[in-house]
Amino acid sequence: MQKIMDSSNYMERETGIAQLKEKAKRWDLIIIGGGATGLGTAVDAAARGYATLLLEQGDFAQGTSSRSTKLIHGGVRYLQQGNLSLIVEALKERGRLLRNAPHLVFNLPFVVPNYDWWEGPFYGIGLKIYDMLAGKEGFGGSEILSRKETLKHIPTVETLGLKCGVIYHDGQFDDARLAINLAQTAWEQGAVVVNYMRVEALLKKDDFIEGVIACDVETGTEYPLKAKAVINATGPFCDGIRRMDDPASRAMIQPSQGVHIVLDKSFLPGDSAIMVPHTDDGRVLFAVPWHDRVIVGTTDTPLEKVSLEPIPLSEEIDFLISHSSRYLAKDPGKEDIRSMFAGIRPLVGQQGLSDTAALSRDHVLSISRSGLITTTGGKWTTYRKMAEETVDQAAVIGQLDPKPCTTQDLKIHGYHEDPASFGNLAIYGSDALRVRDCINQDNALREKIDPDLDVFAGEVFWAVKNEMVRTVEDFLSRRRRVLIRDAAAGIRMAPRVAEILSKALGRDDSWRLEQVKRFTNLARGYLP
Repeated sequence: MQKIMDSSNYMERETGIAQLKEKAKRWDLIIIGGGATGLGTAVDAAARGYATLLLEQGDFAQGTSSRSTKLIHGGVRYLQQGNLSLIVEALKERGRLLRNAPHLVFNLPFVVPNYDWWEGPFYGIGLKIYDMLAGKEGFGGSEILSRKETLKHIPTVETLGLKCGVIYHDGQFDDARLAINLAQTAWEQGAVVVNYMRVEALLKKDDFIEGVIACDVETGTEYPLKAKAVINATGPFCDGIRRMDDPASRAMIQPSQGVHIVLDKSFLPGDSAIMVPHTDDGRVLFAVPWHDRVIVGTTDTPLEKVSLEPIPLSEEIDFLISHSSRYLAKDPGKEDIRSMFAGIRPLVGQQGLSDTAALSRDHVLSISRSGLITTTGGKWTTYRKMAEETVDQAAVIGQLDPKPCTTQDLKIHGYHEDPASFGNLAIYGSDALRVRDCINQDNALREKIDPDLDVFAGEVFWAVKNEMVRTVEDFLSRRRRVLIRDAAAGIRMAPRVAEILSKALGRDDSWRLEQVKRFTNLARGYLP
């Protein structure tokens, strides 16, 4: 164990905390929020050479950024809206992600099953336009499939009335794992990233923001932190930070909830996904193979308020079950749901933009009178471009020496051209061999935590030292995705994970028991 657990190169929370204690230190940029946008911004800023600090109130990607449909895509639905420039930008970023993180981003074929005579030609033409917009960044050409070819790709699709299908290609990824790798990339580029560090207030001098007051959630210790510019990248929670700046700020976010259900692989046993272009509420519906499961989503339900742990509504679950039953030969029921999860989309209402809007497309970049930079909206696929534009603006606000963005071709931590060669450790990419070494150092570490899943005890130790894991939920939800794949298995695994964590973090029995209780209560909410 000692060989793996000793290295100054690892992303360690204690090392980050030590830098917060340097009272005279003034950062170039402080980023609030450890989701896709915040982490991408930290990577960009650090890669340019700016002194960068990122603070996250919970765990990295704990909110929206770990609750996506797991797709890196241009946005087929934008074809209907005629928003071609947005599609082109997303497709370009999709290609960059495949090149920079091939251990987490993959080419995935999607099939649109057609049940009316006009659907094949109609969707076929639309997807040819999608191919054309992708250009050299394309993942593969679309084509119309015969009924027989359609069944070959998606053998469990509903056959009654099936005429043909249209196949096209898009990207799939593991959202939370990419977030962790972005945190590690930012760290390697010189940034400091700290989870469980909540921003309590903004510091001002002459009505201009000059830093934040942050509180360590674990200890209650407060840190006044100075910066030349502060970036609010808190997604659906960004209005809370904006009101710290100006209590009279009107709401920018109009939140919407998207729910997914997770089924056993038997419901869609092939390697292709199903895309339904138009559901009863006008959204696109996906059934996507992912980590030996099938993710079905998503819904679109307006919310009045946001929370760290949004709860799927019964009507949303019913909607997904009824719609997936129309396209799957085997009709799923609530008893078939292995897990269900909800994410909040930070949709931007234009009427809330009372301050200067430097950017207004799929995402919005806003600067308040006191200099608070808020970046929100967008999606995982375009996180890098959002980060580039945010850092460009922050450099102006903070009067930093202008430096060009370098992330277009920056390899993300874990980059490996053949991750499949690592088997069940493929998600670690180039770290897989070191993870394997950690697992193999002790018989106890070689044990599977649960017989139904390939998750080993040694991975928990690895995650503590290298991936800033602090809780059972961190590991089972976002490092190894057990909570989303199989919530019941997560409940079974929680006691063993808590036992290992308590040793690695130096916690007592009361902490261990409380962790099991908390995770169990959380996981029950992922079951119908």
